[in-house]
Amino acid sequence: MIEKIRVSAVSYLNSIPFVYGLQNSSILEKINLSLDYPAECARKLADDEVDIGLVPVAVIPSLPYYNIISDFCIGAEGPVRTVVLLSNSPIETLDRIYLDYQSRTSVMLIKVLSNNLWKIKPEWIPYTPQHTLNDIDPYDGIVIIGDRVFELESKFKYRYDLAEEWIRLTGLPFVFAAWTANKQIDKTFLYSFNQSLKLGVDNIDASIDSLTALNISRLDAQLYFKNNISFDLNSKKREALKLFWSLSKEI
Repeated sequence: MIEKIRVSAVSYLNSIPFVYGLQNSSILEKINLSLDYPAECARKLADDEVDIGLVPVAVIPSLPYYNIISDFCIGAEGPVRTVVLLSNSPIETLDRIYLDYQSRTSVMLIKVLSNNLWKIKPEWIPYTPQHTLNDIDPYDGIVIIGDRVFELESKFKYRYDLAEEWIRLTGLPFVFAAWTANKQIDKTFLYSFNQSLKLGVDNIDASIDSLTALNISRLDAQLYFKNNISFDLNSKKREALKLFWSLSKEI
């Protein structure tokens, strides 16, 4: 029996086209697919519990071996909508910022922006599952990622889209997660894998319809993919990725 390739994908709305493509193509017979939040996806890849993961780009340089194996990613060429800093006071007045435990990229990105764009030095506090919004004081901010943004953004006066702020700083798009392997993978498999991802990206409406539950309307989901998520890992995004890694070293 041929051993299946272990794959970890992200369980957020922005990754649903990828999941749809993998689940509706012949590649499904060749993989063991798990759906995880981003930090868990990264942990599994680092601990060799999976062979391929859609991992937060901040962790990629720390892997003993890595190979970005796809020209698809989770990226943004404008506001991303679902990676934000929320607060009840302007950014320059914040004393503390709570950091989302689900993604290392958002944590590093806000530190890069604080250091290079906003020129602030807040206290950083991990926001754990034990915290509630009642813990957020008037001069605190909180980084929220993923589908929870849709539920929480209306509860705050100020909203800073981190992709939009990165573009304001650099003039480049941003890459949040990339398909990465922790070992050499057969090229024939990788071709089929990428064709499966393309199937999902080419059928976004069908991928939305495949969901049993949506916390936003179908139209809002369509607009989200049209206006906020960019899947091509093109040359500009690769340039942005290298710059992000470079700026992260200064933190």
